[in-house]
Amino acid sequence: MKDTRLLAVWCPDWPVVAACTATNTSHHIPVAVVDGNEIVATSAVARAEGIRGAMRKRLAESMCPELVIFDHDPQRDARFFEPVAEAVEELAPGIEVVHPGLVAVPARGPVGYFGSADQAAERLVDHIAARANVEAQVGVADSLFAATKAAHRNLIVPPGRTAEFLKPLGVHELDAPELVDLLRRLGLKTLGAFADVPENAVASRFGGPATRQHRLARGLPERPLDKRKPAPELAVRETFDDPVDRIDAAAFAAKLLSERLHENLAARSLACTRLGIHARTENDEELHRVWRAAEPLTPRGIADRVRWQLDGWLTRERLTSGIRTLTLEPVEVVNGTALQLGLWGHDDERAVRALLHVQGLLGPDGVLTPVIDGGRGPKEQVKLVPWGDERTPGRNPDHPWPGRLTRAPATLADDPAELQDARGGDIGVTGRLELTAQPKKLTVKGKKHEVRAWAGPWAVDERWWAPDPHRAARVQVQTNEQAFLLIRRNEKWFLEGVYD
Repeated sequence: MKDTRLLAVWCPDWPVVAACTATNTSHHIPVAVVDGNEIVATSAVARAEGIRGAMRKRLAESMCPELVIFDHDPQRDARFFEPVAEAVEELAPGIEVVHPGLVAVPARGPVGYFGSADQAAERLVDHIAARANVEAQVGVADSLFAATKAAHRNLIVPPGRTAEFLKPLGVHELDAPELVDLLRRLGLKTLGAFADVPENAVASRFGGPATRQHRLARGLPERPLDKRKPAPELAVRETFDDPVDRIDAAAFAAKLLSERLHENLAARSLACTRLGIHARTENDEELHRVWRAAEPLTPRGIADRVRWQLDGWLTRERLTSGIRTLTLEPVEVVNGTALQLGLWGHDDERAVRALLHVQGLLGPDGVLTPVIDGGRGPKEQVKLVPWGDERTPGRNPDHPWPGRLTRAPATLADDPAELQDARGGDIGVTGRLELTAQPKKLTVKGKKHEVRAWAGPWAVDERWWAPDPHRAARVQVQTNEQAFLLIRRNEKWFLEGVYD
């Protein structure tokens, strides 16, 4: 029988390690990495102060005022992880990057070469510390999920005892928060208790995603062994007239080539779960890396991994020239019917290609898409991100935002305006939040409107604790033609938006 045991190498708190390395920040102070307004990684010193993952940034800062905070940056994590991946590969060829901070490799090679799993783990940890100056832990088990959990505990799980190792672990070890919450409410608090539920009952009650988590809890691979060997013609290659030596150029190359690979796979109802990235530099340096994914990769997922890997290669000192040829190869594929088309079918695919083409001509900021963001004013409630980047809000829109507009205008603006009374006098706002006169006339962009109705004013009182607090007032005005949102700041009126 083929040995399918996996060896996982895990670097604890990797987002924190990468952020500290990039900024030359000491690892011996409390540090946290936040995504939006939520902490996603902490240093050991921060955890000693009570800071935990999923904690709100403001709460963490109140608990530990000296906490140093960095924004989450997956590209930074991947760039600084490349030397670690190289160090592992020097002793255990054929590694696969699961995500920055975690690599996997078939255990048979290093275990056979070094004599035992314990000796292989010891040599790998020492080599990574010497070559990359990074702390690492190693775990071995019969599945990637179990090997990762073993690495978190620096354990070697004996063959055939993976399910026994997983049984007492809590269900929070599963990367499925909603399912974890449901299982806890059902009284299933350990992986063993969840694994004891019949698979057909899990599938019928909770659906496909829960079935995959059920396989993980039982110590089985995340997918059944029905993977197909990809045909050679599925690989895509691009040779650049000018060698790629800049990160922005690499990002464009990653997007375009990822779209081509996805189209090749979608045409055959396939999706990629292990992605091989090959590059050849102008000086004939050969570069190769394999990325493993728990779920079939979307075009966005492929592009992210290619961009991260190119960033890691281009920023390392030993690379003597730019990349001349880039090849993407699906190392492992599964049925990908669900990913074949976007929500709007073929029209969606054509729109994606058109937008990518425009971005190639105008640059990353040439095509922007809106994301609902957290904030009080209409401009604060919309965040524009480059097409193809992760559409995540900078601030959680579900948080309470006192004074937030319940209905934001469809069209945003920032133009001078005049709000006047019947005699043409300027209308102001008193300290009691009252208009100084009845609005009768509105002038916007040189056009005069007759005011039929109005509402407000509402206070905009932000940063009240600062020496220069931001104080203003908003008014909604209805004319014969349209409804407008006005804001008064610094004794002047401005048009902030127009309602449909």
